[in-house]
Amino acid sequence: MSQPDPDAWRTQVRQWLATVLEPAREPESAGEAADLAVFHNLPEDEERLLLERCRAYQRARFDAGYQALTLPADRGGAGLTAAHAAVFAEEESAFEVPPSTELISVTVRLVAMAVSLFGTAEQLHDHARAFLRTDLLACQLFSEPGAGSDLAALRTRARQADGGEWVIDGQKVWTSGAQFADYGLLLARTDPDVVKQAGITAFLVPMDAPGVEVRPIRQMSGGASFNEVFLSGVRVPDRLRIGRPGQGWEVATTTLAFERTASGSGNRRKGGTFSDVLALARSLGRTSDPLVRQRLADLYVRAALRAATVDRVARTSAAGGRPGPEASLTKLMASDLLTRTGQVAAELMGARISADTGEPGTFAWTQHLLGAPGYRLAGGTDQIQRNLIGERVLKLPPEPRTDRAPFSRLPGN
Repeated sequence: MSQPDPDAWRTQVRQWLATVLEPAREPESAGEAADLAVFHNLPEDEERLLLERCRAYQRARFDAGYQALTLPADRGGAGLTAAHAAVFAEEESAFEVPPSTELISVTVRLVAMAVSLFGTAEQLHDHARAFLRTDLLACQLFSEPGAGSDLAALRTRARQADGGEWVIDGQKVWTSGAQFADYGLLLARTDPDVVKQAGITAFLVPMDAPGVEVRPIRQMSGGASFNEVFLSGVRVPDRLRIGRPGQGWEVATTTLAFERTASGSGNRRKGGTFSDVLALARSLGRTSDPLVRQRLADLYVRAALRAATVDRVARTSAAGGRPGPEASLTKLMASDLLTRTGQVAAELMGARISADTGEPGTFAWTQHLLGAPGYRLAGGTDQIQRNLIGERVLKLPPEPRTDRAPFSRLPGN
């Protein structure tokens, strides 16, 4: 089946977006700046309202055929190219898109993609479509207190009981939106007697299953969008296993590549932007200061370079293909840009940022400053991204490894 020319398709996309969204409006002053928080810090009732706004847009997008653009058609996507996805993202940026929560992003761009690529026909029918349309919401149960950067060292265990059910025991941490999710994409160790990457299996765990306990983690910025999740004797049917037993590491690395792409690309707003910093500088009458102008120029160039890199990675990716280590580049640039954006805003305000004086667009930047460090962890730490870039992109010699033995023989196990 022939695909539409991306440039001709652009007009169709723009016309559809105009029927469901309002045009974007750039802030004209610091007082009109958009939400500057990197991570949402909302009361539960407001978070639920935001989720429903996001879901309404995602459902409209799915129903119009614009969801999962590069996913093959037989996997539930549109079967278009990365160029089409870049066109859609560019056109979408011109409209007021509901601010996507972490849970929406994880559901649509991570879990839905993983289930679509590795799931059975039954899972595609029952879950992948529902995740893509956000009829069901899903969180990601990967990180553990003792297995953060070294995810392959996870200790959550799953054993198969009589009758085929899996019984899961363990603890996960930093789980965004777990309190609202219907399912969690979970990694568990099913075979401790092989090397650590080979003994992991992926499952879809119902978050309301007996034995699942969600505990919120209070952030220094005031919110509690992250959670700890405890699993005690949780029973999961084998039909909710994603991929083969022992294929969990492949599921994980594919999902994390999508996460790095989602973290580093697209037009989903996270925290303050160059436009917000420029509006702040204008409101403070600082734009004639040569040092300020230099800092603003540097920030603008870095934002432009990131956007160009995002576009390059998207356009060189195979349509429907799985993101490679190049996604680490965009993610690393995104976390660096967030940090620098907050630093420039803080330099402009000085003491104004330390107390809420009621002056619009000043103290609100604390939400950005307190949230930006967390983005260096999301989707894999900056240090891990540099390792991936060094080893898999630049082809540098890998670091020495001492964990090649079966997991059960490693120290501490």
